[in-house]
Amino acid sequence: MKKNILLVDDSALMRRVISDIINSDNRFQVTETAANGLEALNIILDRGEKLDAVILDINMPKMNGIEFLEQLNIRNIKITVIIVSTIARRDAKETIRALELGAFDFVTKPENYIEVKSNIFTNKVLECLSLAMKLDQDQEKKNLKIDIERLARKRKRENPDQACRKLVAIACSTGGPKALHEVIPKLPENLDASVLIVQHMPGGFTKSLADRLNDLSKVEVKEAQDGDEIKKGVVYIAKGGYQMRLKNGDGKQTLAVTSEAARRGLSPCADIMYESLVDSEYDQIFCVVLTGMGGDGLDGITLLNKSKNIYVIAQDEETSIVYGMPKVIRDAGLADEIVALDQVAEAIIKNVGVYEYGC
Repeated sequence: MKKNILLVDDSALMRRVISDIINSDNRFQVTETAANGLEALNIILDRGEKLDAVILDINMPKMNGIEFLEQLNIRNIKITVIIVSTIARRDAKETIRALELGAFDFVTKPENYIEVKSNIFTNKVLECLSLAMKLDQDQEKKNLKIDIERLARKRKRENPDQACRKLVAIACSTGGPKALHEVIPKLPENLDASVLIVQHMPGGFTKSLADRLNDLSKVEVKEAQDGDEIKKGVVYIAKGGYQMRLKNGDGKQTLAVTSEAARRGLSPCADIMYESLVDSEYDQIFCVVLTGMGGDGLDGITLLNKSKNIYVIAQDEETSIVYGMPKVIRDAGLADEIVALDQVAEAIIKNVGVYEYGC
């Protein structure tokens, strides 16, 4: 059965072109179109149960794409939304806000008709829809209860040792920006650890993500730069299109941010970050794996587990937009805790602890 798509774009030409692209694939069909977010919201309220996904522009009159996503959140309407907009290229902040509000992913819309009709754009739209719909199909087939207590290692970490050198290393992908907005602003400024984050994103977007999180958080959040010295209470987000590693030297822990080949198509790659922690001087490393497609992080955490004192927190299935990365950690028996998204920050604080000012 074909998946029903709602296409929202204020350009009649773009609605026709993108509809042709979607309808060219026998798995999908555009069954509804709207010229702005207000029209789209009314369509969803009237017949949302018959829709499987929304293709959404951002710049539109009456109600733009961001306002539309905000309305979905206010009304607690769950539907897969993919951003297809030129603004993803010009203004990353708008795209970060869309992802923060729960958009599944984004495709940059070319600015001229010839490029829009290209195979590159067509393939990106259909690939993104395919990934999103596979998620939906998996959700529909779920009826097996997982014994979380059996799969988690359940090591207890009470009364965190303030004298230990601690590091939190977070990995996430699809759905990650929204997840990070739920986790990072809840961390206290005197968190007794530094935080490294690998969020799969192309170049140009991680700076906007870091700036947005920094504005909302008590901890300092920044896009990692080559040579940054790691400090407690600071969150370092790997730069999109680069690899991030931890380096030791002269009693200091610094970051190496390098332009190099992607690993399995990932740049940044969480496995590379985790592998670099094997020879670090940290006494305790807390690995946090959030929503994301694929299995990035598994190899690195498996290696880390053989030589370091680690504690692994994985997001649960129900609150993950894509239950890929945390699932492979769970299935490998590496998870010490499996928690809902709104409990991740609490789990980090409970295990890591805080430090007294002046220490």
